[in-house]
Amino acid sequence: MTNKFLLSGNEAVAEASLDAGVSLGTGYPGTPSTEILEHFAEIGGKAQWSPNEKVALEVGVGAAYGKARAIVTMKHVGLNVAADPFFTAAYTGVDGGLVIVSADDPGMSSSQNEQDNRHLAEAAEIPMLEPSDSQEAYDFTVKGFELSEKWKIPVLLRMTTRICHSKTIVEKKIRPSKGYSNLKFVKDLRGKVMIPSNARPAHLRLREKIAELAEFNEESFFNKVEKGLIDTGIITSGISYQYAKEAEPDAGILKLGMTYPLPFDKIRSFAGKYKRCIVIEEGDPYLFKSIMAAGIEVEGKHDIFRLGELNLKRVRKILAGENTSEEIPPCGKAPQLCPGCPHKTVYEALKKLGCTVPGDIGCYSLGTLPPYEAMDTLLCMGAGITVGLGLRHILPEEKAMKVVSVIGDSTFIHSGITGLVDMVYNRPPTGHVVIILDNNTTAMTGLQEHPGSGRDIMHNPSHQVKIEDISRAIGIENVDVVDMLKNPEEIEKIITKRLSEKKTSVIIARRPCVLSVKLKAKI
Repeated sequence: MTNKFLLSGNEAVAEASLDAGVSLGTGYPGTPSTEILEHFAEIGGKAQWSPNEKVALEVGVGAAYGKARAIVTMKHVGLNVAADPFFTAAYTGVDGGLVIVSADDPGMSSSQNEQDNRHLAEAAEIPMLEPSDSQEAYDFTVKGFELSEKWKIPVLLRMTTRICHSKTIVEKKIRPSKGYSNLKFVKDLRGKVMIPSNARPAHLRLREKIAELAEFNEESFFNKVEKGLIDTGIITSGISYQYAKEAEPDAGILKLGMTYPLPFDKIRSFAGKYKRCIVIEEGDPYLFKSIMAAGIEVEGKHDIFRLGELNLKRVRKILAGENTSEEIPPCGKAPQLCPGCPHKTVYEALKKLGCTVPGDIGCYSLGTLPPYEAMDTLLCMGAGITVGLGLRHILPEEKAMKVVSVIGDSTFIHSGITGLVDMVYNRPPTGHVVIILDNNTTAMTGLQEHPGSGRDIMHNPSHQVKIEDISRAIGIENVDVVDMLKNPEEIEKIITKRLSEKKTSVIIARRPCVLSVKLKAKI
């Protein structure tokens, strides 16, 4: 059988994880990272969707404390949610290999911001790898586990949209492992219990590891030098390498695969060989600023190229020093809620009633677009409830009682429960109304399961967390469950009734997504 395959970057990471003997994969679905765990489960790996990224990382850390190899996947904003364990896991270290995937989204194809998570690796002092194609996604994942185990530290694998979804040929270079049998937890109070007296020496140990890793990176497998035919050198990483190679094939190239800690001696030596040395990178000028701060003279890109994805045309302009305004691409057709989507009934009612609607992350975010224009804020996962509470606390009573928070079922499980607790604990004088649009799936990222759907990552039955039970258990005064298609006129009546009361109310507008019903029927 051949050992060469055409794989996306996400598939390559999954295949590498299985071949490297990963015992557990955890994560939360988010474009462009979602397919990693899905494919890992499909090919026989043990994988599970967690309620959110913080939980996923903590479970992964626990597995790595037990000397297992674990992979944790999320999109870039998911690392914000997981930041608490992310930073401290660098102090505690791990006993098994732990690779954390951050799939960044330059250009915001499916995200609320364009943050560059290379900064988070540096801030947390966690080594970072950046593959430039599917082959490197496979190789770097395997090497990432080895690196993690050697230095007993988590490793961040930073992917981007094009690496995640583009397909290239992958040659598998290792024999698949059956995993590890010597799994056990070794008690180490000073190393794993981060009270201040233990955390201070742990931070010193971390700094020593980073110094060792920086020395290792000077001659590591991850960085490659390609000699040039002209007096121009390019320093680059990730997908930017592909564009740079095509834009100026005769230039010398230093492709950095391990971008924290950086190999400054290698960079200095490379830059000194060329009359002109320019940094080509997507997103923030992370490499450029770091290299300049080390006293190495290089050129960077103009600020207009900081936004959005790079491409061949943009890289050629950077190399030519052209900073003219870029063409505005033609607007495509605006996305819309699916025909027959039950969410439409809710938005029609909210618009008719003149409500102020703090919203949330999910396919129902499309309710902010015409013809409904019925969602007024979108900040981050879970903020629909809490932003609504803030407005309820400060607005005059008449306007406060028109505020209705909207959130989806998967997002509620992810980050909405704590907001509901705050709604009970710090109750606004007018109470509050929350509508949970429950379509029984994580629709926007591809119809994944979650704890409220009653099925696991492979769509097999599991225990179902019931939103109405949670709401009643924490003290919500009114809990209504409505089927928007069976009783479309009832939703407006219930919203009107609850808006007239100064009580805490949760309205669960429940109807399975038609697309998910079709998917389940095929399984």
